[in-house]
Amino acid sequence: MITFDPNNNKPKYQQLIDSIVDAIDSGQFDRGKQLPSINVVANEFGMARMTVTKAYDELRERGLITSHHGKGFYVASTDTRSALNVFILMDALTPYKEILLDNILENLGEGVTHTLFFHYHDIQLFENLIHDNVGKYNHYIILPHFNKSVSGILAKIPKDKLLILDIDVKEFGPDAAILFQDFESNIYKGLTECLPKINRYDSLNLVLSSKSFQYTPNGIINGFTRFCVDNSIIHDIIPDLEEDVDIQEKQAYIVFREFDLIKMINWCTKRNWKFGKEIGVISYDDTPLKEIISEGISVISNDFALMGKRAAQMILEKSKGRFPNDYYFLDRNSL
Repeated sequence: MITFDPNNNKPKYQQLIDSIVDAIDSGQFDRGKQLPSINVVANEFGMARMTVTKAYDELRERGLITSHHGKGFYVASTDTRSALNVFILMDALTPYKEILLDNILENLGEGVTHTLFFHYHDIQLFENLIHDNVGKYNHYIILPHFNKSVSGILAKIPKDKLLILDIDVKEFGPDAAILFQDFESNIYKGLTECLPKINRYDSLNLVLSSKSFQYTPNGIINGFTRFCVDNSIIHDIIPDLEEDVDIQEKQAYIVFREFDLIKMINWCTKRNWKFGKEIGVISYDDTPLKEIISEGISVISNDFALMGKRAAQMILEKSKGRFPNDYYFLDRNSL
């Protein structure tokens, strides 16, 4: 009932998993059916015992088989549709991350179970959550939002069960699954698209939020700086918007947090300034709110809906490799 093709490029353990799942789906393996032992499968197909053990361990984590000490392995469930149990670790649940999450779950399909955790850019919490949950799930989606390497922590998760999302981990090779934003390239290209409008202002300012949970990748700062230098634009980086004196007429601003965006709207309203006239505003990452407020906010945004769909496809198809996700620039009325 178990088949194996030595000429197939698919990994041996994955062929073994797929063969057993197919046998369950076809009714050849009923609930309670005993599977061949690890030694029997290894000897019959010329596999290493560790290869068979890896396949059986994954089937057990998916809830499809169970083991009884001294007796062997048995089919525990015939519901292969609900076999995917996913660990998701995000930095925080922002409006655009909610779009990402909804599209991941929608495209994974019915019957998939998941547990959602947040690390809030706390590297110790990040490590603890991964350490405490390795082996409890059959797939892990991790958003490692840190400006330092966390490859050693991520290496605790088997690469065949890991999808690194949103952030590129350059220490990993082509055998890893990585779907990421190219922050430096995206902001550079997005700003280039609106260069004629930016040139209407005296300077361009990047507004950070160093005192909040808002994470700003180094690539954003590098791309912003390179764009301004290449185009001879006077520029500045503002660590935090704390007082209304932080904004000036005839200047343009790139803003991340919606809270900072609301601050700017309130301050400008008091001065009778209008976005797109007295000052220019570009927001990073689109949300439904930004389409409505102040007659529309121009945005440079990762396509989070597409990222969620592609993430689900990579999990279901067991894809490996490093892939940049698409971005877009929307020119509304704020610049």
